[in-house]
Amino acid sequence: MPSINVYLTFMGDCEEAFNFYKDVFGGDFTSMGRFGDMPPHEGMPPMSDEHKKLVMHVSLPISEETVLMGSDTTVEFSGGPITKGNNFSISIKPDSKGQADDMFAKLSEGGKVIMPLQDTFWNAYFGNCRDKFGIQWMINLENKPG
Repeated sequence: MPSINVYLTFMGDCEEAFNFYKDVFGGDFTSMGRFGDMPPHEGMPPMSDEHKKLVMHVSLPISEETVLMGSDTTVEFSGGPITKGNNFSISIKPDSKGQADDMFAKLSEGGKVIMPLQDTFWNAYFGNCRDKFGIQWMINLENKPG
């Protein structure tokens, strides 16, 4: 059965926010990566030193079943303006690549694909979209089958 978590998006203050959430919920980050840790991508312009310091992904378990996740972004990467109150996505961890493809196709129909489903450098099959109701979704199949 797929699991669902909330993914928060920030415009430069993700680390500050997650340190706050860590104080609220307790626990430790299980992941904290920065854009500067990302390998270079063909066709991607060079990043500024300031952009390299921004959080690419952070995970904070807040219960046995729920992980609060987040990152910093820019308008170009988010597919539209980010304002406080709409700066979240629902992250789904499907059971299989087929299930991921099916969910993504249905969620993006009539909406907007922000990043097509694809294999990633973090060893996942990932994509995100905005559905026809304006809700942002992330599909993230970790440890993809060989």
